[in-house]
Amino acid sequence: MMSLRNRRGGFTLIELMIVVAIIGILAAIAIPNFVRFQLRAKSSEGKTNLAAIRTAEESYFAEFGNYVAATGSPNALNTPPSAKQDFTNTDGVGAGFDQIGWAPEGQVYFRYAVVVDSATTDYTADAEADIDADGTVQIWGYARTVGGAAPTLDGDIGCTVADLSGPNQVGPCGVSFGQSVF
Repeated sequence: MMSLRNRRGGFTLIELMIVVAIIGILAAIAIPNFVRFQLRAKSSEGKTNLAAIRTAEESYFAEFGNYVAATGSPNALNTPPSAKQDFTNTDGVGAGFDQIGWAPEGQVYFRYAVVVDSATTDYTADAEADIDADGTVQIWGYARTVGGAAPTLDGDIGCTVADLSGPNQVGPCGVSFGQSVF
């Protein structure tokens, strides 16, 4: 019988294989959850910036009596972004987002636009991106309506108040968007 004093140090092959198997199982569980968490965090950029655009538009309206339209920025050339890019106001200096005093900090995943109906003072603000680069566009929107009536205009990106769960709130422009995707 071998005493414990004479045993050489180290792990057996079976012990090492068990540890590797446990690490593999933990990684198989953790990595998809981590990726899903990252996509949800990237998606929150669109909602947060739409709320900021809404605040800037309302502040501008309170001072000047009208809302300001802004074309899609940054210009994605009909392809929604899937990687961060520099925000550029495609309306030019002093117009669009510059006029209402809004610009995001740093680079953005989403493309932002505002469409205004000057006859009714309704407007929609949209944000679109393909943050997981799977070819499916994620669109968030905000539709400001007078008296709660549904606006007749469509957003520059394609979000309508009918797509949203209701007027005057930021939300996904369809059931396939939002946290249920991730």
